[in-house]
Amino acid sequence: MTVKPGSAAILGGGIGGLTAANTLLRHGWHIDVFERSPEPPRTGTALGMWPPALAALEVAGVGGRVEQLGVTQRSATLRRWDGVVLAHVRDLRRAPVMVSRPALLDILLSGLPDHTVKFDAPAPPLTALAGYDVMIGADGIGSAVRDEVFGPAYRPVHTGYGAWRGWVGGSTTNHGETWGPGALFGITDRDGDLTNWFAAVRTTEGTGGTLHDLHGRFHDWHPGVRDILGRLDPDDVMYHDLYESPRLPSYVRGNAALIGDAAHAMAPNLGRGACEAIVDATTLATLLSEHPVPVALQRYDRARRRRTQLLVPASRAVARIATASRLTSLRDSSITAFGRIA
Repeated sequence: MTVKPGSAAILGGGIGGLTAANTLLRHGWHIDVFERSPEPPRTGTALGMWPPALAALEVAGVGGRVEQLGVTQRSATLRRWDGVVLAHVRDLRRAPVMVSRPALLDILLSGLPDHTVKFDAPAPPLTALAGYDVMIGADGIGSAVRDEVFGPAYRPVHTGYGAWRGWVGGSTTNHGETWGPGALFGITDRDGDLTNWFAAVRTTEGTGGTLHDLHGRFHDWHPGVRDILGRLDPDDVMYHDLYESPRLPSYVRGNAALIGDAAHAMAPNLGRGACEAIVDATTLATLLSEHPVPVALQRYDRARRRRTQLLVPASRAVARIATASRLTSLRDSSITAFGRIA
């Protein structure tokens, strides 16, 4: 079934919002994207695009571009903090493609006509957007749309973790994650002949994380980690507290829908946040092209809410295992034994 194209206000010009805009435009919809930033970001760390997200980008009309630009991560190694290998996976059949956030946003922007995205334009209240057939809240973890629709009780909560992220020039052979007491350190490829890295620690909200703290926490880890620390440019290091969303009662209300982190922010340990935003966006846009708005929104909620809400505690569980401080010998031996069986 195909319905007459309508109009959509997309509140947020990040990955989810731009994916939705591309997909709806392919179906003839009129789109306005409101983005509070004055311009697209020019710096950012790598994201892993798993096969479902790559398939969704095909639906959005920008398929193949990420694979051409990014770097496929075909193997992964899990190490202990001192460098002992716990598990190694080669020739991943469903390998992710690592691409930086700015590069992915540029791909998505290139599919849109000029002036579709209104930069330096904070999301208007939903009451000011009554002329649109549908409003899509894609405004991230601090979503004003979610606050307006569901109230402050559903704002994200601190996970108990903070993370540094960044990149260094050149490549490395030390790809994978390293797990140590109360912390983890990850290293991946990314586009632009750069190496992406991330480090997470158990911490309390608002305590911050300086470059000195980073070095102090990981200076005695294995040589692969120390190599990254020795190549850091302070201007390319970011620190953030990590948050996750409470369970929303619905992803829709009236003719408004939430996608991505506005709906289901999660810890980054499964590497699925950006991917799920992309799948949210194409699922919603495709349903809007096939059904009247009320029907499409309800089907979107049924299709995406349960699945993504299950990922939130799953990501938290992986974070707890990866950064455990007790019973780590049992954890490590179990991982090694499972790797031999697999």
